This record gives sequence, structure tokens and C-alpha cells, in this order.
Amino acid sequence: MDLGFNKEELAILRKLRTPEKIQDFLDTLPINFEKSGETNMSPRRVLREKKAHCMEGALLAAAALWLNGHPPLLLDLKTGRGDTDHIVTLFKYKNYWGGITKTNHSVLRYRDPIYRDPRELALSFFHEYFLDSGRKTLLSYSRPFDLRKVFKKYNWTVSEEDLWDLSVELDESPHLPIVPKGLKLRPASKTEIEAGKVTEWKRN
Repeated sequence: MDLGFNKEELAILRKLRTPEKIQDFLDTLPINFEKSGETNMSPRRVLREKKAHCMEGALLAAAALWLNGHPPLLLDLKTGRGDTDHIVTLFKYKNYWGGITKTNHSVLRYRDPIYRDPRELALSFFHEYFLDSGRKTLLSYSRPFDLRKVFKKYNWTVSEEDLWDLSVELDESPHLPIVPKGLKLRPASKTEIEAGKVTEWKRN
């Protein structure tokens, strides 16, 4: 199984045998600030361009997991107005769930496999998701989205086209609520807000 990758691409991805190695590799890639316009690149294009944003990193992680014998599963974290969704690549170790992510922030990062189910993992991001006003924004999470089922439909591993339709399908897939109806949430504190402003890559 080569998923459409060439020899050079396979040599890189097959070395990423564990979630830890995949995360370490993603951390070496600068954030894709989309300076020439919005993109939604396939793993092939990410390897060529040597940069990635959240969705692009998630797809590369999913491809590496699949090549190394693990299912390519995504978890979509959906937010309210004024904020941006986040995509996590899921993996399991001894029946516990973990997550690989690509982000420029000090939070929303890798999750060790200590969670009993995807809901527990999704909840671990809740207190890290807020605006500068302190308003908490994480509303729901998707059921695990299996990229094997859409492989032929989107050619998502090596497509030269931006994968907008795949993003729409993930966004419109079944999601489960996080916040109980009617619950008034306490805003994030000033300390949390300041800590959340720390970034890894600077826009040049």
C-alpha cells in the first residue's frame, strides 16, 4: 500500500512509525500563514511546500498513521462565532485515545493516549479554547471521521487540488455537543488569556 505516494515521500512517512514521531515531524514544519491565499493542501503538497496549518497537518499525520498500520481518523472540534475550528488526528494505544495536532499556539497541542474515548479527549481542549475577551468557544466535536471511506472520492493523500470539499464533509459530519444547554460559563482569566497568546512561529 503506497496511497499514491512516490518513493521519496514514502521514505519520509514510513519513518514516522509512532504518533510521537509524527508529532515531532509536524513540529518542525513552519505554520502555513497562507500569505498568497487560503489553502487546504494534501500531504504530498505539505511535504513539498514544507509548511502546514491545522487541517493540512492533520491529513499528513493521518497518512503517516495509515501507512504504518493504523486507521486514519480525524476529530473536528467546532467552535462558536469569532473562533476557528481545530482538527485532531486520533490514534489509540491499548484502548486509550490520543491526538496529534498542528497549531501555532501554546495550547491545542498533542494529547497522550490517556483518554477512554474521543469525548474525553475533546473535553481536554475545552478550557484552552477562548477569545481575548475570555469567552469560551468550544461547542461540539465530531464522531471519528474515517478517511479510508473517502480515499477514492478525494484522493486526499496526493491531490494537487485544495481539499475544500473534504473539509466541508468533515464539518458537516455528525457532531456531539459539549456544553449543556443553559449553562453559564465562567470566562477565562487574564492569566489564561495572556498565556494563550504565546505562539511558536512568527509571521514574517
